[in-house]
Amino acid sequence: MARKPRIHVDGALYHVMLRGNGGQIIFLTDDDRDAFEALVAEGVSRFGHRIHAYCWMGNHVHLAIQVADTPLSKIMQNLAFRYTRFVNRREERIGHLFQGRFKALLVDADSYLLELVRYIHLNPVRAKLVADPADYRWSGHLAYLGKVHKEWLTTDWVLSQFASSTGAARQSYGAFVKAGLHEGHREEFHRERLEGAILGADHFVEKIISAQAEQPSRRISLDAIMQAVAHAWEASQGAMQSSSRVRTLAEARSAAAYLVAEYGEDTLSSLGRLLSRDVSTLSTGAQAIRSALPNDLALRRRIRVALSNAGAHQNNTITKA
Repeated sequence: MARKPRIHVDGALYHVMLRGNGGQIIFLTDDDRDAFEALVAEGVSRFGHRIHAYCWMGNHVHLAIQVADTPLSKIMQNLAFRYTRFVNRREERIGHLFQGRFKALLVDADSYLLELVRYIHLNPVRAKLVADPADYRWSGHLAYLGKVHKEWLTTDWVLSQFASSTGAARQSYGAFVKAGLHEGHREEFHRERLEGAILGADHFVEKIISAQAEQPSRRISLDAIMQAVAHAWEASQGAMQSSSRVRTLAEARSAAAYLVAEYGEDTLSSLGRLLSRDVSTLSTGAQAIRSALPNDLALRRRIRVALSNAGAHQNNTITKA
């Protein structure tokens, strides 16, 4: 059965959880956590979302992410794929590091932002790793207290809820977190186990559903991309799906990977299944296209035509090069 697409609303806040496959450890060393953070920072720079809280545990991570116009699925797929590749290359292995699809709960920030941030930062306390969240290095708590600086972590939205001056806000935030030290598991923050889960009052849920229904799709279907690339590269989809290594077909596959990565509503995994190629190969091909575009006029033209035709696919409109 096909999975439902994630609910995407520009500016929405999500509680995201990503677990190791089968509960396996995802961070073998502190260097692994540093590498993961570097990829998180790169993602913030590339996709424009904001991270308001985080916690890296041994076999899973928690994030409070406020998206911009890039869907959460694209953000998390990029992060999970790149970190898995980092670990697999170092360990000289192949296979999945993370457990299936990440979990995400769309949260009413007006009602739950502060409690969600506290809940995420208290995760090490609930796991009995530390008695004081300030003793745990791998969460956003120390940054909120002003003891470390994480350029990619947004703290001003939360701190502004406590006081107008930074010092007073940090002090009040610290007291707020300490007040929740004995708070246990809160099931409402784990409704992400359900597809399309939303946490908020009825009026908030209705607003999100209405916004989702009215928001035009900016992502392009895999079928539209495949048809447009086949047309632009003068190749059949059957040839693109074949085992042929002819240069034109290889470039067409890479172009399809680039368009899926940048503009598609589907994932490289979906494209990989269609083309019988692994995600790593497609990702490398997409990067090759991305790198070549600035200096290759003919390639830019083909990509532009393919993108235009893919967007117009539903109207059966074809643009000529």
